[in-house]
Amino acid sequence: MSERRLAPWIAGGVAAVLLVLFVVLATADGDRDESAASPLIGNVAPPSRGRFADGTPFELSRRKGSWVVLNFFTHNCVPCVREHPELVEFARQQSALGSAGAELYTVVRDSNREEVEAFFAERGGDWPIVYDPDFEFSNDFGVALVPETWIVDPNGFVRQRIITEITAEGLGNLINQMRAASS
Repeated sequence: MSERRLAPWIAGGVAAVLLVLFVVLATADGDRDESAASPLIGNVAPPSRGRFADGTPFELSRRKGSWVVLNFFTHNCVPCVREHPELVEFARQQSALGSAGAELYTVVRDSNREEVEAFFAERGGDWPIVYDPDFEFSNDFGVALVPETWIVDPNGFVRQRIITEITAEGLGNLINQMRAASS
């Protein structure tokens, strides 16, 4: 077959591949929470430690008895900024549940206290912030990129790792499903 006769077939094949790619991308659900496998899931959470802004130590192992949500964060991470209003709403919802609500902690990676305080002052949110200046907490959980959210059950077992932006509704529903399954 000559090159002139082959060219339309090649162009048609490329067009078909591009069309399929366009359809896949156009119909993909980009807003869904995505979880990722981890050897920690189903096992006791690492005995991670950090510090609050006032220097008081935070030890994850002392949070047993409550559902704990750890949201790893950096003040200038665009997805972190986008998901922050959802975290504010999630914290409000959990607070309304009283002692039955999950505890939310932001674990700060590459931001200093002043940057984080300015971020929260501008965007709201009044849950505890844990600083991880030496990346020990992040390393314990294998956090590669932020935002990343982890759920630890009241017995101290890691139940979920979410590697994308969360929504208040999605996170609340996920915890409710886990509560129901553990009853």
